[in-house]
Amino acid sequence: MNKNELKKKKLFLLDMDGTIYLDDELFGKTLELLDYINMIGGKYIFITNNSSKSVNDYISKLKSLNIKVDKSNFFTSGQATSLYLQNNYKGKKAYILGTESFKNGLISDSIDVYDKYDKSIDLLVVGYDTELTYSKLEDACKLLSEGVDFIATNPDLVCPTNFGFIPDCGSICKMLKIATKRNPKYIGKPNKELVELALKSTNFSKEETLVIGDRLYTDIACGINAGVTTAVVLSGETKSKDLVDTEFIPDYSFENINELYFKLKTKM
Repeated sequence: MNKNELKKKKLFLLDMDGTIYLDDELFGKTLELLDYINMIGGKYIFITNNSSKSVNDYISKLKSLNIKVDKSNFFTSGQATSLYLQNNYKGKKAYILGTESFKNGLISDSIDVYDKYDKSIDLLVVGYDTELTYSKLEDACKLLSEGVDFIATNPDLVCPTNFGFIPDCGSICKMLKIATKRNPKYIGKPNKELVELALKSTNFSKEETLVIGDRLYTDIACGINAGVTTAVVLSGETKSKDLVDTEFIPDYSFENINELYFKLKTKM
């Protein structure tokens, strides 16, 4: 696709970790890009697979980085998982292997949440758990060996940090698979639901939408599955060598969010 097609975009669906920041360090021209989107009458929505934080936590974090946001600027794998549980497991007991923030978000949505083993539990839900303990892993293995349903928020193997990478939800699930031979149903990206939720909440079309992220197998695959334009940034997990042999080919590739911003601003 050419630059003129890029300039037609109005709905920008952005990943966060590795795309606009690492830890608490905001990447260069992120604020300018978001101002540009507002100036053209567009909308930015953050679609993240990171379920370790609630939407309220993300609002606080991004405001601390001087980004103007409210609840309408987010769709997370945690939200998508909550909707899935409400639609498919109403009244069921769910053991949550996840952070307190993730659990509290589910509780606020009237999910029957457990964080201790009980024989009456119906399903195991695994998120990106930055508060992981061996006791939680033991509980999870016991439940999976008893045949409960297995749900996970996202398949990301690693989460980027300022020193490299740390294990994400997908890695936790791989541990559980090795121990129990069980695979989860993943809810977040690359499934198209996060993009569809964003489209439903706005008046923009698929043709006006751009998904931006740093992972090919989640961010870019999600955009492809939803039938919208995609752009990968090489500031996180994906590097240029990964573009040589991938089934998830982005429409655009940028070194970082700065390059995308300058492409959009050129000859406005």
